[in-house]
Amino acid sequence: MASGAKPPPTHEAPYRGLRVLDFGQGIASPYCAMLLGVYGADVIKVEPPEGDWSRYLGTTYGGHTTLSAVYNRGKRSLCLDMKHKDGIAIAQRLAKDSDVLIEGFRPGVAARLGLGYEELARDNPGLIYLSISGFGQSGPYSKRPGSDSVAQAFSGLVSVNPGNDGLPHRVGTTISDVVTGVYAFQAIATTLFARASTGTGRWIDVNLAQSTAALLGHKVAEHVLEGGTPRALNVPAGTYQSSDGWMMVTLVNEAQYKRLCAAIGREDLASDPRFADFARRADSVDALIPQLREVFRTQPTEAWLTRLHAADVIAERIHNPGEWLRSPHVEATRAAVCQDTPGVGLVYSPRTPGIASLSEDNLRPAPDIGQDSVEVLLAAGFDRGAIDDLIGAGAVRQAKGGQA
Repeated sequence: MASGAKPPPTHEAPYRGLRVLDFGQGIASPYCAMLLGVYGADVIKVEPPEGDWSRYLGTTYGGHTTLSAVYNRGKRSLCLDMKHKDGIAIAQRLAKDSDVLIEGFRPGVAARLGLGYEELARDNPGLIYLSISGFGQSGPYSKRPGSDSVAQAFSGLVSVNPGNDGLPHRVGTTISDVVTGVYAFQAIATTLFARASTGTGRWIDVNLAQSTAALLGHKVAEHVLEGGTPRALNVPAGTYQSSDGWMMVTLVNEAQYKRLCAAIGREDLASDPRFADFARRADSVDALIPQLREVFRTQPTEAWLTRLHAADVIAERIHNPGEWLRSPHVEATRAAVCQDTPGVGLVYSPRTPGIASLSEDNLRPAPDIGQDSVEVLLAAGFDRGAIDDLIGAGAVRQAKGGQA
């Protein structure tokens, strides 16, 4: 457990004084570490000389892509060459005085480097050690490479997301990575709570495949109880094209279906025995949906929303991310964060849900590779001469423009 007096926690920064080493790359591990930073933790992103691979996945802006710029906010960057014995020694020394260590190596790699949980916990029994991988630390698939798309496929998520072409499709964002980061953050939070009483940490194993499967929840139960692919849940809920765009309509009870039919001027669909309840509508979906699509194409989205909302029917315009950002509701509730990131420009992202204040606005932008190496090592007790020697030997790298 990290030593020394720590500032008291607040609702805005409950993890102020918490020290986190983030060895993860990509999205899941860095996002978990970023969430800790949002809530006040001091997060040190430990990167190899080439940097986190998410810095190059997609269009690059300076030293970042949108992935690295968004999911590494609030961190300092220490660049270590883990192929150098001194790089390993530095990581081990920092781990002795850390509260949380996050790693995303393939199972077994951290231990071979001398950074496994059992070795580090001998010197720091309060260490909370999180491993994030594709399929977990054990089991027949543990050595397989994993990714967001692989997790979506393995978990069954792709199978329940067919497109208009009838083919299964991955969800169009990195949902497996993000939800894995959230579950990992939750696991760390509960372990920190337990550590306050027990004084000890633990090894936490979170993986993309299991985290994505957890998203499906009732779909697994449905598949077993219904003996295969279940019927549609709440027909005619779904997406509909208006005369000027697209909208989502959903239903959670029979009364809403009747109000929907009245709102669009098709009371006959409410009285048709083929569409009398959710089960029969699911059996007659091919007869019902085309009729609704024909109606919705006759008017613009806003006109339909006015009528549907007046009838207390759940419906909303389908936005793209830019339209969401410009929404009057998003602007009024300050649901987005904007940070000026050097070399990139203004980086917008959704605000973390449930945060107690607007403190996320003040997070430091995502760092360049090794931007804070000297600063981190000085704070850890290394003298300047030793740091210069480590930089000269190639074990540590300091970015241009950082503390020299």
